[in-house]
Amino acid sequence: MGTEALARLAEERVDHRFKGLPPDADGLTVGELAAQRRNLFTGGFATPVLALSAERLEHNLRLMETYADRHGLAFAPHGKTSMAPQLFHRQIEHGAWGITLATPHQVWVARAFGIRRIFLANELVDPAALRRLAAELAADPAFRFVCYVDSVRGVELMDAALEGAGGRPVDVVVELGAGEGARTGVRTEAECAAVADAVAATDTLRLVGVAGYEGEIPRADPERVRAWLRRLVALAVDLDKAGRFARAEEVVVSAGGSAWFDAVADVFAEIPELSLPVLRLLRSGAYVSHDDGHYRELTPFNRVPAEGALEPAFRLWAQVVSRPSPDQAFVNAGKRDAAYDLHLPFAQVVRRDGVERPATGIEVTRLSDQHAWLSTGPGADVEVGDWIGLGLSHPCTSFDKWPLIPVAEADGTVVDYIRTFF
Repeated sequence: MGTEALARLAEERVDHRFKGLPPDADGLTVGELAAQRRNLFTGGFATPVLALSAERLEHNLRLMETYADRHGLAFAPHGKTSMAPQLFHRQIEHGAWGITLATPHQVWVARAFGIRRIFLANELVDPAALRRLAAELAADPAFRFVCYVDSVRGVELMDAALEGAGGRPVDVVVELGAGEGARTGVRTEAECAAVADAVAATDTLRLVGVAGYEGEIPRADPERVRAWLRRLVALAVDLDKAGRFARAEEVVVSAGGSAWFDAVADVFAEIPELSLPVLRLLRSGAYVSHDDGHYRELTPFNRVPAEGALEPAFRLWAQVVSRPSPDQAFVNAGKRDAAYDLHLPFAQVVRRDGVERPATGIEVTRLSDQHAWLSTGPGADVEVGDWIGLGLSHPCTSFDKWPLIPVAEADGTVVDYIRTFF
C-alpha cells in the first residue's frame, strides 16, 4: 500500500498549487519534472523557492540512525515536523521503528502511505477518530498504534467511544507531565496510578508504558531534564512492580524532542530490567532538515561533539525586488514563505550572474506577508535582481508552507520533489 501511494505522488500534475516551480513545467507530472534534473538557478524556478539539500538530508538521516543504534534506542521521529510521507519512508529505511504524530489527520495521512507503526504523542478522545482508529486496527493486524492518556476522564471517553467496536484494544501510555506550568500530562505519581487503574478497568484499552516530552520542562537545563527523565523511568518501574503492564508484550518508555535527546539516551541507559522487554523509544523529529536557528543552537551534538553534527538542509531563495535606500532592501519572500515563530530568517549568500558570495552586511529585520525587510550595511553589495539565500529557524513551521519542495544537489541539480500534507 505504501509503495503504490508513494508512486502515485510522482504522477501528480504540476500546476498552480505548487509555488516556486518553473512556469513552463505546468502540466508535467512531478516524476517527469524530476527526470529533467533541472537546475534550481538556471532551470526556470521562480522566487521565492524553498529547497532541501540532497546531501545534507542524507547526512542527517544517517547520523540519527547511527546515533539511535549506538545508544540502544528505538526511534520514532516526529513526523509532524515535515508531514512528508516520502521522508517518513526514508526515515524507516534508515532504521526508524515507526513515526510519531500529533493529530488524527496526521495518522490518516501516514496510514494512506503505508506506515505500520505510529506513536501518537497526544491524547485522543474524539469519538469519530477513535472509531476510525478501531477500524484501522481491525483491518490491519500488522498496524501498531500507541497514544497518550493523562486523565481518568479521558480514559472513560475513549472507552465509551470504542465500546462495541470489537477488534484489538488500543495501546496507551500514561503521559507524565513535565512539571507545573508545563503542557499536558499527569502531574503526580498518584494520579498516574489512578489513570493506570482506569485503563485496567476497560476491555478497549491496554496499558503498555509511560511517556512524556522533556522539551516542556519549565526553565529546562541538563539537571532539570535528567531529573524529570529519571522520574519517568521510576514511574515505569513502579507501574511494572504493581503489575499494571500485565496485558502488554513490552514496556514502552518514550521521550525525546530535538533539544535534549542526549539526556534521554543517558537516562534511558539506566532503565533497570523489568518484567517485560523495554522499548526505549526516542521521538526527535526536527533533525531531518535541522535548521539555522533554534535547533542549531540547542542540538545535543553541540554538547557532545564526538557524536557528530547535524547540518541545516533548508535554504529559501528570494529575489531582491526593491532597493529604496543605501541601508535598505526588500526581497519577495515573507511570512507566507519563511518560518518566523522563533527567529527571523538569516541572510547567508547573495547570488548574481551565477556567482555566490557571503551576504556580508545584510540582515533580515522584519517580515511582511510577502516581503522580507533587509538592513544593508556599508559593506553590503546587493542590487535589484540578486537572489538571496536565506537560512531558516524551526523546521516545524517551514515544511507547512510548501506543499512541494525541490531537493537539490550542491550544484543546484534538482533530483526529487518532496510532497507535504498539512
